[in-house]
Amino acid sequence: MTAGRRAKSSLVSRRSLWIGFLLAPAALIMIVFVVWPLVSALQLSFYEFDGLRPGQFIWFENFRQVLFESPFSNATYNAFWHNIVVFVAFMVFENGIALLIAYALLKELPGHQLHRVIVFLPVVLSAVIVGFLWKLLLHPLFGLVNGLLGLVGIMGPAWLGSESTALGSMIFANVWHWIGFPALVLLAGMQRISREVLEAARLDGAGDWTILTKIVWPLIAPSVTIVTVLTFIGSFNWFELPFVMGDMEGSPGRSTDVLALYFYRTAFGSVTSGIQDFGQGSALAVLMFLFVGAVTFVALKFLRAREIQT
Repeated sequence: MTAGRRAKSSLVSRRSLWIGFLLAPAALIMIVFVVWPLVSALQLSFYEFDGLRPGQFIWFENFRQVLFESPFSNATYNAFWHNIVVFVAFMVFENGIALLIAYALLKELPGHQLHRVIVFLPVVLSAVIVGFLWKLLLHPLFGLVNGLLGLVGIMGPAWLGSESTALGSMIFANVWHWIGFPALVLLAGMQRISREVLEAARLDGAGDWTILTKIVWPLIAPSVTIVTVLTFIGSFNWFELPFVMGDMEGSPGRSTDVLALYFYRTAFGSVTSGIQDFGQGSALAVLMFLFVGAVTFVALKFLRAREIQT
């Protein structure tokens, strides 16, 4: 009996070592590229910087400056407001249209297999490529968009050169780029719904809108949770398209400035100012991490509760 227990214990020990050996590379990558930068940013946020060297330990002074001292606080709240606008726009347009696309694909209309590929194709493109592509398409002089508007007698604006249209143009480009991802996630959730349930609703006279809002929407709650949380995180980490389609300053007139741009500009400087402050930049990074983490935690609790209720 004792020998059997020893053999079993030895087997469990060897299995644990093997599992640990397999997980070690991923854990090492997480520590080097995620945990260590986070800890370093937290540490540096409490120091005053003279160029690249940390100077005096100043406690929460960097946090006070970026949150309450002008002009730093003005730039912080301006960028934060733009991130909120981006998140709402993504939820309404990107995820709203993706829901309709997913439902249309669920109905398996003629050519639906090809349509799935077409919808998802932009997602595989690099954000840099998408940014340059739409920057050319929206060019005020030789861009395709203004060219098509000119055919119907409409003079298109300078989409990326006007404060009233620049952020909206970038949001539109991002929706085009990413709409395929939430569409396929929501489609996967819809495909888990029993066909008998949908057929029964149709036999009872329910139309597509009623089926989508009263039956499909409550039953795809887990997929909605995934899409909502990822959209929120992506909205408040939005960097590539504003950087490529605009510039580091959030031009024109800081109308496209977002927190990621402001953090990068503060920590590493920019072409126009050349001023950099690792202390304030680290404080912004820590605040962004805490805000995104806290809101994501609360949202997951709320959305998971919704899943149970439905």
